[in-house]
Amino acid sequence: MHALSVDYGQRHRFELDAATRTAEALGVVRHTIVSVDLAAIGGSALTADMDVPKDRDLTTSEADIPVTYVPARNTVLLSLALGHAEVIGAADIFIGVNAVDYSGYPDCRREYIEAFSRMANLATKVSVEGQLRFTIHTPLIDMTKADIVRCGTALGVNYGLTHTCYDPNKEGISCGRCDACQLRLQGFSEAGVQDPIEYQ
Repeated sequence: MHALSVDYGQRHRFELDAATRTAEALGVVRHTIVSVDLAAIGGSALTADMDVPKDRDLTTSEADIPVTYVPARNTVLLSLALGHAEVIGAADIFIGVNAVDYSGYPDCRREYIEAFSRMANLATKVSVEGQLRFTIHTPLIDMTKADIVRCGTALGVNYGLTHTCYDPNKEGISCGRCDACQLRLQGFSEAGVQDPIEYQ
């Protein structure tokens, strides 16, 4: 198993630190961090000088796409993963998109993943030459956050190593109020599991 993380110009590095800790704990063959400056494009509260929304009513999240949507982020991330997979000869690419509690992001939907999968097998040398057929796996796509917490707990995931918050303080402590924190807290609560991370 190889892990790939992307430093895309997001407003903090705590999620990359968490990815490194998690990769080490899982004993991956290699954890690669690739840099792409999506902050140069902007257009998102995660990459530009915009306020991260707090205390939103998440029952309306599917109606409008929030300002935390990063333009084309999953397309960029999956393209990098596809290139990496082609180089190392891996046919299976896994991404943790979630369409149930997805905060309204269009690139977390099943139809998007299916379209990218078709493109992946048209756009790569190893696919065209018949050496490899890529499959994009989305094991979390139809799960609620509570289901994800329960499944991870059963598999022994150390959630204390993870980071979810869009707008932590300088020490990396989660705000507890952004969409990501609210969905995480709701998932742990509904799963009946104590969230091991600290909140402001």
